[in-house]
Formats: sequence, structure tokens, C-alpha cells
Amino acid sequence: MPSFFNENYRTPLWLKKKLSRRHLLKSAAGASAIAALPAIAFNATSENNAYQLALKDTVWQTLDAVFEHLFPASKTGPSAQDIQATFYLYQLVHEQPTSQDEIDFIYRGVGWLNGFTQNKFSNNFIALNTDEKEQTFRAISQSEAGQNWLNMMILNLYEAMLSPPAYGGNPDGNGWKWLNHQAGFPLPPAGKRYYELPTGNLAVNKQAQRMESKSLIAKFTTQSNKGNNKA
Repeated sequence: MPSFFNENYRTPLWLKKKLSRRHLLKSAAGASAIAALPAIAFNATSENNAYQLALKDTVWQTLDAVFEHLFPASKTGPSAQDIQATFYLYQLVHEQPTSQDEIDFIYRGVGWLNGFTQNKFSNNFIALNTDEKEQTFRAISQSEAGQNWLNMMILNLYEAMLSPPAYGGNPDGNGWKWLNHQAGFPLPPAGKRYYELPTGNLAVNKQAQRMESKSLIAKFTTQSNKGNNKA
């Protein structure tokens, strides 16, 4: 499937399930019950350094720009940057036990998005102005794949805003404060998040997931660079 506009695309079952429920919120609520369990070693500095390095890549710069356009700064509430939506998504991809199908769809969507804007504006998404970005979103939302991808990004924004800060988003409870929401207690700290429990091969699976994720990033970065050279 080379773009959002493939007539044979059908919403996959995993995405239907994701879009039909607030699974992270359920996980976050359940995570409160495990807060009394022994802590597992966690290196926040190393995690943040890896994220800052990722932001130098076109793929993650694009995802950051997508969030900023979907949830921009305003006088009445926080922005995507304020709730750390991109860092939350990075955690979802690299730390949480997220399905490979979902990770693939995130990265492929970035490739399709930049392919579309290269054809229409001769530029990657991050180089567009606000009006061009809006035109792009309205255009790709006319396709089932494009609508699914945007809906998934919006759902990730909601999750970043409403989940406990330990999951990467909602720093200092900014999202909760905006909504005047009182979170349940105790909240899970880093080291006691649901995916950090000793579950056999989870650590091995996460390492394999990181390697596959890096391969996909390299693939789409190469495609974007080719587009830039062509432009």
C-alpha cells in the first residue's frame, strides 16, 4: 500500500479495537493497584536522551508537527507540547508492549503523509505553513486509511492528556488541571508502570521491538530524504 488513497484498504481489527475503547485509561486505572509492588530499575535520563536523539529524525519531527497542528496552543488550554504528546507516543512505541501492527501503521502513515505533501507542495509536512497543513489533513481524511491514522493520532493525544505522568504525557497533571479532574490514588511512578512488571520475555520483546522500530525509522527517513532531494 503506497499511500493513504488505496481503495483496497480496510480498517484492521486491531485498530477497530483501539478506536472503540480507551484502553490506556483502563490500563492507567489498573496500574494504581500495582503501585505497592517492588520497584524495578528505571533510568529516566537514558530514556529522555534517547527521545531527544529521536527528535532529530524526520519521522519524529513529523509526528511532533502533526500533534502540534491537531492540538495547538491556545488561551484556554494546554497544547500538544504542554501535555508532552510526542514523548508519550515515543513511550508507546519504545517502552510499552504495543503491537507491531500499530507501530508499523504509525510509521507508514508518516511516509504516506510526506509522500502526499511532496506531491502537492514539494515539501515534507514539517515545512508546510498552517493553511497547507490543514489542507493536507482535510484531504487525507477523505480516505479510510487517512481518517484512521488521524483518528489514532487524536486518540494518542487524549491518552497523553489523561494518563498518569509516569507514562510520558500529562506532566504535573497539566491535562487533569485543565479538565478540573482529580486523578485516583496512588498514581504509578516510573518503575511501577504496568508494562514494567516481571512478565517473562517482556524485556526481550521490548528490545526486539526497539530494533524493528529503528529499522522502520531508517526506511522512512531514507524515503523522506529522497523526496527532499527530488524537490
